[in-house]
Amino acid sequence: MQAVINHLVQLQEMILVRDEQRVHAAEGKSPHLEQLDESIIAMTSRLPEDVRIHVEKLAKKDRTVIAPVTNGVCAACGMMLPISLMQAVRMAHAIHQCPNCARVLFHPAAGAKRVGKRESRLAPRKVGVCRFSSEELMVPRLKATDFEGMIRELAQVLEQGGFVEQAEMLVEPALRREAIVSTVVDHGLAFPHVRGIEGGGLAFAVGLSKDGIKAPDGKAAAKIVFFLVIPTAASAFYLKLLAGLTETFRKEEARKAILAEKDAAGLWKALVKLTRTTIK
Repeated sequence: MQAVINHLVQLQEMILVRDEQRVHAAEGKSPHLEQLDESIIAMTSRLPEDVRIHVEKLAKKDRTVIAPVTNGVCAACGMMLPISLMQAVRMAHAIHQCPNCARVLFHPAAGAKRVGKRESRLAPRKVGVCRFSSEELMVPRLKATDFEGMIRELAQVLEQGGFVEQAEMLVEPALRREAIVSTVVDHGLAFPHVRGIEGGGLAFAVGLSKDGIKAPDGKAAAKIVFFLVIPTAASAFYLKLLAGLTETFRKEEARKAILAEKDAAGLWKALVKLTRTTIK
């Protein structure tokens, strides 16, 4: 049954990748949609019939059909799960569902988890990109010269800021995601990311490369990089953030403004200003 669980995880990632590509297709920038649709249909058809029927029913309500069990809860809906169910999910001898949201549950492999920072109740409510990033996550001059090094560098920035643990463990899943369809898009923008970083909210670091860093497929180079960590429950909202960032930086003047910044403070100030109307 573990093979079916792994298949569902891969299928869900493919569906989420297609959703990302639809964001770019709205700008006329995604030639991959047809290929992704065909792959999703083929992968779905290979599921056992009872699992396929359940997954197709869930997918009509939400893109997230399979969720990891983390810290004793369903990562998608947050329900505390009985110990007996958690043990059964870990054993993976059968398909088990969350009693609350009906999503298929799985026990994730060990990996980096969001540490998070508790905000004071007296602190002003954050808005816009301030909910997802901060000045300490800005890298105005990336040292890396290749894509893997870039991801490692930005992951370490997230770790140093207290947003993830074991930054090194983010590198492989991020590159695995790139192997499906590159996250480098037009205008030198790139959105590498890792999903399933549980225990906190959506967060991202920003890195700039004056000369550009070649994508793994060698077809494009990234100059403005947003490296994101995405908890399961934030998968849908991530698409809204992605749309807001692409809308902002498809404009040449916005890209020039960001690339002109030489320190973290200036980069953060420019990012907040430029996204004020596109990210609420």
